Amino acid sequence: MLIASDFVRRACLLILLLGLAAVSWAEDEEAEAEGEEQAAPAPAAAIYLPLKPAFVVNYGGAGRLKYIKAEVSVRLDSSSAANSVRHHMPYIRNNLVMLFASQTDESLDSQAGKEALRQDALAEVRKILLEQDGQEGVVDIFFNTLIVQK
Repeated sequence: MLIASDFVRRACLLILLLGLAAVSWAEDEEAEAEGEEQAAPAPAAAIYLPLKPAFVVNYGGAGRLKYIKAEVSVRLDSSSAANSVRHHMPYIRNNLVMLFASQTDESLDSQAGKEALRQDALAEVRKILLEQDGQEGVVDIFFNTLIVQK
């Protein structure tokens, strides 16, 4: 009976030591992961700036009146880019109105055409900021709403 009791005691001690080792190892892993997170630079916070008011533009030339209504926001990489967009807002809005007005029914019928319009708008805003301030700063442009009335 003494042998069984000694065996149980040793087994309990072994289980306890293994449990403590596992906890210690898990804490080391967690501390190492936290160290890696602190060492990696935090990505810059995105700045979203709506181009208000919404764009309402007729398009398509002669014939029946057709309209586009677009609520647009830009994603910027810095506050200086946001200030630049605010400063050049009349120029940006003018060029986007002209871009939206130059669309055709065919270009607005498909998802690919709408994506191409979004990419053209992004290129236009980037071009203006590069010409005026020597910086791009615009990461992306989004249509929050895009309504086409034919």
